[in-house]
Amino acid sequence: MSVLSYNEILPKKVILWNDEPYLVVSSHVFRKQQRKPVNVTKLKSLKGGRVVENSFHQNETVEEAELEKKTITFIYESKGEYWFHDVSDKSQRFALSPDTIGSSAKFMKANSDIEALVFNDEIIGVTVPIKVELRVKEAMPAVKGNSAQGALKEVTLETGATLMVPMFINEGDIISINTETATYSERMEKA
Repeated sequence: MSVLSYNEILPKKVILWNDEPYLVVSSHVFRKQQRKPVNVTKLKSLKGGRVVENSFHQNETVEEAELEKKTITFIYESKGEYWFHDVSDKSQRFALSPDTIGSSAKFMKANSDIEALVFNDEIIGVTVPIKVELRVKEAMPAVKGNSAQGALKEVTLETGATLMVPMFINEGDIISINTETATYSERMEKA
């Protein structure tokens, strides 16, 4: 386990703070007048998702969190629980809460493999691929005369998520979505 000094607590590092894993979102080392330098950080809890600010002083150290990654298969969502199984053992089924999965849950397709973040043998988060391809389940037909540049309409995807897309997207089309920004990227296949 590696120990980080106050000025090594940098963005993208995962640290153990108050016995919980936190992702360092931002950090800024500076000196206030004649005082010793501090590192002002923004930390995101990988367990609950809340963001906190904390200043680490020159004499402070933190441990880098030991995180494992494992691939799990998403099966289905039922009554607000997301069900998965171990990739190598379909009988090992378990449910994760919406808090653990986060906002990208709406882009998870049944029977797709997803990367799980594991801390102390507990799954604390999942990483959905940045780009996913999903079929458009419902789309209003484009209204004639409403083809203004950049005009958008709402569609429903096969996962039940709704998304704003260009007017030319139709029911049955397969589109690429950026899961980080929850936005339409491009049409992959015409219905």
